[in-house]
Amino acid sequence: MDFYRKIRLIIFLSIMLLSLPVYARIVDKIVAVVNDEIITLYELNLAFEPYLKNIENTYKGQDKDDLIIQSRETFLQRLVDNLLIEQEAKKTGVIVKEEDVMGVIQETLTRQHLSMQDFLKNLAAEGSTIEAVKKDIRSQIVRTRLLRREVKDKIIVSDSEIGAYYNEHREEYEGQESVRMKQILLPRPSGADKNVENKLRNEALRLRDRIMKGESFDLLVAQHSKGPAASHGGDVGFIEKGTIIREVEAVAFGLSVGQVSEVIESSVGFHIIKVVDKKGAGLKPIAVVREEIKAKLEEEKLDKKFGEWIASVRARSHVEIKL
Repeated sequence: MDFYRKIRLIIFLSIMLLSLPVYARIVDKIVAVVNDEIITLYELNLAFEPYLKNIENTYKGQDKDDLIIQSRETFLQRLVDNLLIEQEAKKTGVIVKEEDVMGVIQETLTRQHLSMQDFLKNLAAEGSTIEAVKKDIRSQIVRTRLLRREVKDKIIVSDSEIGAYYNEHREEYEGQESVRMKQILLPRPSGADKNVENKLRNEALRLRDRIMKGESFDLLVAQHSKGPAASHGGDVGFIEKGTIIREVEAVAFGLSVGQVSEVIESSVGFHIIKVVDKKGAGLKPIAVVREEIKAKLEEEKLDKKFGEWIASVRARSHVEIKL
């Protein structure tokens, strides 16, 4: 009896031991071979996880499972293309530095008026990470630089193409009313109580009083403003409607050139603004938007060339999908 029990135990343990490598291969098997490099299932799942979470949290259709499978296959092809691009970049000496990537992120934060902390919160809410964003940006920069090296010289945008685009998309170049203003901003600290708010409000009132008595707006900006444009005399440039804080916008577009506002209170803090120029609505002349249109048409041609280029790279590479 003991003998048979030992035999059964040996057989059981043998099966378990034999199954472990099989399980390991399933968990982290090779899902793609790209020339002399591989992409593993673990790498695919790790990279796809934020997108998977986004689908699970936002998609309500009955075909969610099919969508996930299709999206995963598409995402794997994207990883393959990115790896091909990296391999081509190494061959041609294209290098993307960390500061290049962070520069793009900083431009995005400035354009959207976001702090890094808010940006990270938004990414977390979307199920993404800063590392995933940086990886995407790096790939885009590499792609752009490679394309410009490979096909940029072959791309020509003619004046007739620019003119045709302008005529077909005139509504895009209808200018909006805008004001150029300077601003003194005394920001409200997070969690500020009424005493702190009253102190800031009184300080703003005193500053406006000094301006109205003839003191230099620019000098007071430099001495007291905590706004993002303080180092440039508070000049925030031309602002179109719908792009600034509602309370400030409501006042700015009602002021005349050279006029200084009352103290404006918003969720951000206390503002004093001075309008220094205004622009009315109307169609922007083609001379003003020519370079913008040219860049847009170049980008469209680059996208088309990228499809052709990456297809040629795939054709001369060893790519094997094993998913």
